[in-house]
Amino acid sequence: QVQLVESGGGLVQAGGSLRLSCAASGSILGINAMNWYRQAPGKQRELVARISGGITNYADSVKGRFIISRDNAKNTVYLQMNTLKPEDTAVYYCNAAIYIELGRGPYNVWGQGTQVTVSS
Repeated sequence: QVQLVESGGGLVQAGGSLRLSCAASGSILGINAMNWYRQAPGKQRELVARISGGITNYADSVKGRFIISRDNAKNTVYLQMNTLKPEDTAVYYCNAAIYIELGRGPYNVWGQGTQVTVSS
């Protein structure tokens, strides 16, 4: 059984920083893209940042403030969030395309989510 486990969420004042981590575990053959999404109350889930093959992409709302990185040896992806704003408040979800069987495509796996709350 493959799973993603996030950590690092919490409450922070506007202008502060948080670092989220997401570790994949289980019988993993390889991991393609690793992503961070977020969902605020009453809003759709949105892609925040993606890293794949060393290439990173960010939502316009977080460019210049958030940094996504990964440690392939640890099957872990990170999201460094700086200069946080109240509008960054949301549940943040880790997502990854994970290969677990030879000859088959990757499985789309989601973490359970971690709450980030930014107070003004």
